[in-house]
Amino acid sequence: MNLIARLTHLVRLGVQHGPRMASKLPQAWRVYRKAGWQGMVWELRRRVRKTNDYANWVATYDTLTAETRTAITQRVAAMQAPPLISIVMPTYNPNPVHLRAAIESVRAQLYPHWELCIADDASTAAEVRSILEFYRDSDPRIKVVFRPKNGHISFASNSALELVTGPWIALMDHDDLLPEHALFWMVDCIAKHPDARLIYSDEDKIDESGQRSDPYFKPDWNIDLFRSQNMFSHLGVLSTELVRSVGGFRVGLEGSQDWDLVMRCMEHVDAWQVQHVPRVLYHWRVHAESTARSMNAKPYAAIAGERALNEHYQRIGVKAVAEYQQFGYRTRYVLPDELPLVSIIIPTRNGLDLMRQCIQSIDKKTTYGRYEIIIVDNGSDDPAALAYFAKLAERANVRVLRDERPFNYSALNNAAVAAARGDVIALVNNDIEVMSPDWLLEMVGIALQPGVGAIGARLWYPDMTLQHGGVVLGLGLGMASHAHKGLPRGLNGYAGRAALTQSFSAVTAACMVVRKSTYEQVGGLDEVNLAVAFNDIDFCLRLREAGYRNVWTPYAELMHHESATRGDDMAPDKRKRFEREIAYMKSRWADVIANDPAYSPNLTLDAEDFSYAWPPRVERI
Repeated sequence: MNLIARLTHLVRLGVQHGPRMASKLPQAWRVYRKAGWQGMVWELRRRVRKTNDYANWVATYDTLTAETRTAITQRVAAMQAPPLISIVMPTYNPNPVHLRAAIESVRAQLYPHWELCIADDASTAAEVRSILEFYRDSDPRIKVVFRPKNGHISFASNSALELVTGPWIALMDHDDLLPEHALFWMVDCIAKHPDARLIYSDEDKIDESGQRSDPYFKPDWNIDLFRSQNMFSHLGVLSTELVRSVGGFRVGLEGSQDWDLVMRCMEHVDAWQVQHVPRVLYHWRVHAESTARSMNAKPYAAIAGERALNEHYQRIGVKAVAEYQQFGYRTRYVLPDELPLVSIIIPTRNGLDLMRQCIQSIDKKTTYGRYEIIIVDNGSDDPAALAYFAKLAERANVRVLRDERPFNYSALNNAAVAAARGDVIALVNNDIEVMSPDWLLEMVGIALQPGVGAIGARLWYPDMTLQHGGVVLGLGLGMASHAHKGLPRGLNGYAGRAALTQSFSAVTAACMVVRKSTYEQVGGLDEVNLAVAFNDIDFCLRLREAGYRNVWTPYAELMHHESATRGDDMAPDKRKRFEREIAYMKSRWADVIANDPAYSPNLTLDAEDFSYAWPPRVERI
């Protein structure tokens, strides 16, 4: 797009959206510096769409009425043995206005069975002490301890923890706010999941004027995302017994002490004992010193997080090294001294130029030193392509399997896996081109971890917009689509999720790595019901059903020249087959498709850009 066309496009956006766009221009300029023109236009379009008008969303779906307050009060009254929630709040020289607001937000809770345990870490501001004494003396549910010497946030948090008498603790900063229904929904979750030990909610930010923004609508428990960022965060509610059993907050981890605490706690529970409440139950205060604005406000927090994560891996016996990446953490898993053989399986019919591009990029750019290539020739008849395959077959690490049957993607790959010599399988489309040399090192490292099923890569279109950032169920024809599809390179996506390692329900087989034993355990791809479409999604869901988690990594980057050889699924000769495959998927996986744990019910199913859902798919009172 030339300069005149770009400016014209920008003017058109301005005419369409007027003041709303003008208010977003500073953010868009920052995006332009990172991701260029494409990124700026993407960000402007996303921010000015009505589906991303958070103030309107809050007014419509997250503002209590008199009726909802009454309904909540009635549900609280009907609770059997409602638990005491002990809110732990360390304080040190907070803004007095913010401190009062924080305490008042606790006192305004519709759920009355709480205690507020405050430890002041020797604040030097006299007003802080008088505020805390006032609330301690006026409300018996508020306990305060004044530390004689400043010891930083871990010491202070442990002092507050000593005041706790309830079976559950909630973590709260001294300048943040709880909405009035926060504790109710947490206790509601405890009642529904009595074996839960760790519970977290969604969160947003709030400025000095009370304007809410930037909601983080989180997925359900996602250990790989948690290891990439503190997605647990706020509002976090933890079993008091569990917190005390791991020793409370650790001194030396200040800035990431909450993340470290949750890491140590979750090492002692099962995944299903970590529950998510998909509601905004915490408002982070945005100000210059707040990590709600930027981690740069507390660079020591990033360093502490790195240490916490590395020590977590040491405790659980995982050989890995974590490092901070400005917007999250990257984990590199240490491979065994003897690398496992990887069988790279590439089905094709003719496609000489694509195959040459694919093979050459693997040979020239892949740093992983031990792999074989299995070319599945599905009835090629191009003499040049056949000659190229024959030449490749002369190499010691290349085999060509001739398969004359009608195209059945599942069957072709299953036959190749059966013939593969490797302990690890890499399914690769013939229109894939390697970008990052360590793509296979990254994917194999994750695949070898306990409990991991399929690994997916970050795939780019030739125009450097995102093609695959993980698969979200329910998107696109009500079936599935790719997260952040079309996102320009240089942008990190919603809450950084286009640039962080995480679990997804499914990943694409255009570039997928999985252990051969795991592949065979679940029966491989379904060649009976899903010959062409959705076989990779079904495969991943069967892996998940068998107890594995599927992981997507942004650090294995490849280009996907998608649909360069494949026809249109909606062409008349393929429509019936495509509709049969959709019908099978909906009959087999209806419940899972409707409730993807890797995607929030507060986010839309109508687009891949993580816009807000209108309405959200959550229980309403």
